[in-house]
Amino acid sequence: MAQSPSFRRSQVAIAALFCFLGFQYGTWVSRLPALKTHLDLSTAEVGLLLLAPGVGATVSFPLVARLMKQLGSRRLATASGFGLLAVLAALSVAPNLVVAIVVLFLDGILIACLNVAMNAQGAALETRYERNTMAKLHAVFSGGTFAAALLASAVTAGTETVRVHFAVGGVLLLALLLVSWTGTLTGEVPADEASGEAPAQKKRRRWALPSMMVVWLCMAMVFAELTEGAMNDWSALYLRDVAHAAPELTPLGIATVSAMMVLARLFADRWRARWGDKRVVLVGTALAGAGLGGALLLGCWVPALAGFACVGLGMAAVTPCVYVAAARLGPDTLAVVAAMGTAGLLAGPPAIGFVAGASNLIWGMAVVVAAIVLVGLSIAQVRFTASEAVTAAEVVAPEPGTPVAVAEDAALSTSATKPTR
Repeated sequence: MAQSPSFRRSQVAIAALFCFLGFQYGTWVSRLPALKTHLDLSTAEVGLLLLAPGVGATVSFPLVARLMKQLGSRRLATASGFGLLAVLAALSVAPNLVVAIVVLFLDGILIACLNVAMNAQGAALETRYERNTMAKLHAVFSGGTFAAALLASAVTAGTETVRVHFAVGGVLLLALLLVSWTGTLTGEVPADEASGEAPAQKKRRRWALPSMMVVWLCMAMVFAELTEGAMNDWSALYLRDVAHAAPELTPLGIATVSAMMVLARLFADRWRARWGDKRVVLVGTALAGAGLGGALLLGCWVPALAGFACVGLGMAAVTPCVYVAAARLGPDTLAVVAAMGTAGLLAGPPAIGFVAGASNLIWGMAVVVAAIVLVGLSIAQVRFTASEAVTAAEVVAPEPGTPVAVAEDAALSTSATKPTR
């Protein structure tokens, strides 16, 4: 039997998947003005176009869970990666709005597939080598989005043609996909076989209501993604309309949140190893809530930017920790938690707009503070205990001819979150 790749090799390969997803998203989003002109879209139609991938990702979780069981995270990541390459090519030649919406709806489904698969790989890597790395992987995702924006700027300086830009981006994405294949984790067994359940038990579990652990993880992900989406969509308007910042300062809202989030994710794995996932998230949400709440009370732009920095720093480790916990409960849990996160990202900013329209943007941003508090309260209910962890030795070998799923995903389908070291 071939030996497993080293931790560093697997870390680089899985990081390539995270970079791939961020880069693919950043590539087409950065060319929205060109796509708007090419397709002759109104502002409302652009909003409809942007809604399509969110809807696709939100409704896809039953399919994603099934594909995870049938293919395993390694194969699903590769297949969805090639699908996302095809989406980029199709979007560059879409003749009208309807076709573009269909393409981006499929993009959302494929994003959901890759999102679940790559996070399952990251969680499995942590379990196999007993080393924290998920926060760094999420930092690489943000780096991929940033690199895509830089490429868009460079290509646009030479040509306005979307096809040329997407072709160059596609080549780079293909290279990332090839890098990922060299070291992503293998050694796959069916989740049901690994759990040792009898057929009757599997049937009952398939139709059972989700456990409270799953509910709490879903709530934490929904409100965490609502917070990130709200800060991306409303920070500039808050600086302009409430904090009365100069026009050149308004883009610093999202820049501050993003920069602090990337920086914190580079160090968050050390924090997790020293203090544990639960404490890192609880302290982080306390910092984020207090910082943003204080900024809303003080009002001017300097406290606002300080509060936004607290949100980026405090919320940076939340989604990586939630993904790890969900992956260790199995592919079904990971798929539904990821879908709920997409729903929060999709529904959060409009909800804040509704509150702001009924009152003002200060109350709208107060909803974000409440969401941060709810993340902390949800995570406080999640068990992070050593007794519920399983080891690779507990994985049962599959019967010949059965479907496959990642061994680590399967082994962890009967466990709660394993404490970090």
